[in-house]
Amino acid sequence: MSEQTSATTPSAPPRRKEMIGTVVSAKMQKTVVVAVEKLKRHRLYKKVMRVIKKYKAHDEYGMAKEGDLVRIVETRPLSKEKRWRVVEVIKRAAVPVTPTRRPAAGEGEGESEV
Repeated sequence: MSEQTSATTPSAPPRRKEMIGTVVSAKMQKTVVVAVEKLKRHRLYKKVMRVIKKYKAHDEYGMAKEGDLVRIVETRPLSKEKRWRVVEVIKRAAVPVTPTRRPAAGEGEGESEV
């Protein structure tokens, strides 16, 4: 008989987990924080809840910016908290985020010096 068992046949490696999320922070070197939103049903009350979890992902070339929609994939541990890697930027942010300058303590609007 030429029956093959599962032990002798080469099996495909397990697929890595993939997630799609929005870049919340890109202030670190080669690291971005990605917020992934999932819908989860409450065990007791059965209400559908929106759960947001943040993951630190490795961005080797710095291609992801704040507000971008990215695909991340599971990888080996790269640091204490980094276990994900940015694979691609799916959609760029519509408007680049620019920091705004706040007035200093003495520069209040509507104040008049007499």
